[in-house]
Amino acid sequence: MSAHTIYENAPLGSLIRYSDGTLKPPARFKRKLAAWEHRNGAGRLVRKEPARDRPSLTSAASITLHEGDFGSGGVVVLTVRRTYSLDSDLCFEIAERPAVGAVRILQEYGDNTELLHLAESHEAAERWLTQHHYSNVLLKEVTEDEVGADVVEGRAA
Repeated sequence: MSAHTIYENAPLGSLIRYSDGTLKPPARFKRKLAAWEHRNGAGRLVRKEPARDRPSLTSAASITLHEGDFGSGGVVVLTVRRTYSLDSDLCFEIAERPAVGAVRILQEYGDNTELLHLAESHEAAERWLTQHHYSNVLLKEVTEDEVGADVVEGRAA
């Protein structure tokens, strides 16, 4: 699938895999492996950014994937997120959609919405909010109509 298909069809909270289609190099080739890992991986879809055309700035539509949090002792030191333009040359696939009944904790930024956390239930979302202090959040339950059948991008023969 293309990034555009993910933008149109994947709900926030979906686990997205991306790949450049090349084979993984052996571990002994550290630089080649690092470059491969930069273009092949997975992350949770946390933001869909529409295209913007302003007098001082023009940006293409994009998707943002949360790949992980790193730290120790319960303290997050580094959050890894990657943003891909809809015209990215990578191949994307929906590896997992959020479960029906899961609760998204969302925060709005202007015209945009960002996923802060995907909780398994309403109670788990409330517990997460007591530990992480965010203001102006929305709790939105995942419904059946959001997690319908996977969309397969058509290809010309």
